[in-house]
Amino acid sequence: MNFSEAKSELKQLLNRVNPSELSKLLNWIRNSDELDEPLSDNRKIILRNIADDLRASLPVEAMFPSESTAYSKMQQRSRPTVHVDGFLYDEDQVDALCEEGTLSRSYCLHCGSHRTAPLDFISHSFSIPELQFLFQNILPDLTGRMLVDVGSRLGAVLYGGYVFSSAAQLIGLELSGEFVKLQNDVLQKYSLTDRIQVFHTDVCLQKVLLQNADVLIMNNVFEFFMEPCEQIRAWRIIMENFRKKGCLLVTVPSLQETLNTLEEALQPSWVEELPVDYDVYLGRDTDPEALRQIHLYRVL
Repeated sequence: MNFSEAKSELKQLLNRVNPSELSKLLNWIRNSDELDEPLSDNRKIILRNIADDLRASLPVEAMFPSESTAYSKMQQRSRPTVHVDGFLYDEDQVDALCEEGTLSRSYCLHCGSHRTAPLDFISHSFSIPELQFLFQNILPDLTGRMLVDVGSRLGAVLYGGYVFSSAAQLIGLELSGEFVKLQNDVLQKYSLTDRIQVFHTDVCLQKVLLQNADVLIMNNVFEFFMEPCEQIRAWRIIMENFRKKGCLLVTVPSLQETLNTLEEALQPSWVEELPVDYDVYLGRDTDPEALRQIHLYRVL
């Protein structure tokens, strides 16, 4: 059933309701918590359908050959690391990939031996439970506000913001033309262009946008994709321009952890960290440790 058919059936149903009971029904639709679960499920179905489409367009590691810097930085880590995109693959799907031999959870310490150690998995995207947590538990009502996702990649934050929030504008900034095309294809197929835009650009060139943004999302955005000197430049521009009092910044990992890895001292003194209640249950697919990596800040 498409939107037009559903709307028509709903109108027919309302026309059959006893007039004396109609106001009660409308009030229930507007205010009852009983509709929250099926509505939430429908939102997740939309996101899963988008993830299905994206998986069909990407290699298993969800990275393009052009991402040479990211590949290099992953190889430099102390333990072997593979990229498993959290938006595309939940735990059951990862298990299925491992069972069919497409993916492994461990590596051999000595070639030919039985000694193995677990691989490190990293994701450059929020999972669907993490998106729900971000928009329904961390951020306030975003009605009338502009959210900017730095390094929007597959567009997970933008799609999550569309279904889980009332943000007026959801803007993605992405350096890779390949990922920009993927996102725009999704926006067209799912008719999301009324609130979402994706710009093929560098955040360092978007000072005016930073000055006007109400919410800034930064999920592992620089570490794997920029050299330290480039990261420092980008952070300086963000600190100088994302200054509207009361605006919100979301980072993964924490600002302190991110900035401590850079050689030059950059102090997050223009923001204050806000408390986040991580003690929530969003379903069995939720990773509590991943939720605790999400930090919220307010511009002073």
